Amino acid sequence: MKWDQIIRGGTLVTSQSEFTANIYIKDGKIAAISQELLEGGANEEIDATGYYVLPGLMDTHIHSRDPGPTHKEDFFTSTQAAAAGGITTVFDMPNTQRTINSAESFHAQVDNLTPKAHVDFGLWAICLGDLNNKELQGLNEAGVIGFKFFWGYAINSKTYQLEYNYTPGMPDVIPPLHDGQVYMIFDEVAKTGKVFAIHAENNDLMQSLTENVANSGRTDYDAFLEGRPPLAEKVTVATGISFAEATGARLHILHVSAGDSVDLIEQAQQQGLPITAETCPQYLFLTNEDYERIGPMMKIYPPIKYRADQERIWQGLQDGVLTIVCSDHAPHTIEEKTGDLWSIPAGMAGVETIIPLLLNAVSEGRLTLQQIVALCSENPAKQYGIYPQKGSFVIGTDADFTIVDMNKTGVIDRQKLHSKSKNSGYHGMEIKGYPVATIVRGHTVMKDGEIISAPIGQVVLSPSIKRKD
Repeated sequence: MKWDQIIRGGTLVTSQSEFTANIYIKDGKIAAISQELLEGGANEEIDATGYYVLPGLMDTHIHSRDPGPTHKEDFFTSTQAAAAGGITTVFDMPNTQRTINSAESFHAQVDNLTPKAHVDFGLWAICLGDLNNKELQGLNEAGVIGFKFFWGYAINSKTYQLEYNYTPGMPDVIPPLHDGQVYMIFDEVAKTGKVFAIHAENNDLMQSLTENVANSGRTDYDAFLEGRPPLAEKVTVATGISFAEATGARLHILHVSAGDSVDLIEQAQQQGLPITAETCPQYLFLTNEDYERIGPMMKIYPPIKYRADQERIWQGLQDGVLTIVCSDHAPHTIEEKTGDLWSIPAGMAGVETIIPLLLNAVSEGRLTLQQIVALCSENPAKQYGIYPQKGSFVIGTDADFTIVDMNKTGVIDRQKLHSKSKNSGYHGMEIKGYPVATIVRGHTVMKDGEIISAPIGQVVLSPSIKRKD
């Protein structure tokens, strides 16, 4: 037997167990897993002795800016960064200049991104209310991962672009949707059976509070938080849960940043409602206290909040309330991030640093490798309908693996990131535990931090779910 690839002697990690075995790969699939040596050579052999082999890790929330302001990032560089950081599959968000608002735009985006993809990818679809409610079933059938609604943002009626800094009277702009319109989106997405993910911040509250604080002349980080307090997330999460309960939508709360939100989500889950949630490294490893050290690079939406919020989010992870960790990779240039908090854009690069940060948390005893597999591989694959194709060691499924050296140490250096964007809030952070190989369908894309493969990524389609009665 001639195998395409053999990974020998590694410790395989699932969400429930660890065991030493050899992995045999043929035609991009897992052909065999055995503790005994099987006959036959291979085109490529990897000695993983002393390393941990994880089912390919995923980042389900990135913004690649392609097509769009690609001076910040494009799909070639964002997926290089993903592979360099141990990620084998990414889900790209739909707020590009080709918004994913119809099956036609979905297929066009697949054609655009595939030649640039170093890792596999799924695509989110955007919800725009009356502008595309009738397109949602077609998007479902096309294979979108799920549907996203940017709650509280205005929409350009001609380009379908989001307006992040809406003021009344802007030409060709639809104001942020009112609750009745949002309810109808919930109802339409519920008919597809797929995940409905929301950016949960209350625009009315934030506009009023931010105006009051900005008029005072303050530009400090605490003033910024007073304009976008935890309450802005809490009230939107509460409304979203109520709408999900009424419509049957599978609600997913994106980038949870407030401790009060965790409480609401936990209560809803205890009632049996289909509510899931994610958080991001910025809310696990940074607080408002870090702004003096990091500066404007730290501005993101929703904002990094207080230590009490951070502690509640960690507890939510441990309790299984929050079941996915992803980066919300949102690149901007260093020049764009230079200025006062009210004027600079929100977002930071994160797809390359998420796994090293989580592995460092393992080294510090805050997480286990089994939890990382659950949070970044198995849970998302199951939630988005692509398990066991992704997120497993099941024979016959995609040979996606992240190989990890828990003894490797280093320091995050933003200038060495593979992303075009160097705006990292983790610059200078010491890390113990690094991915040393990224394997996508049997192709070694990254080895020892270097990209060694041309783009080989393919689109991952989520199965269409029958419309409910």
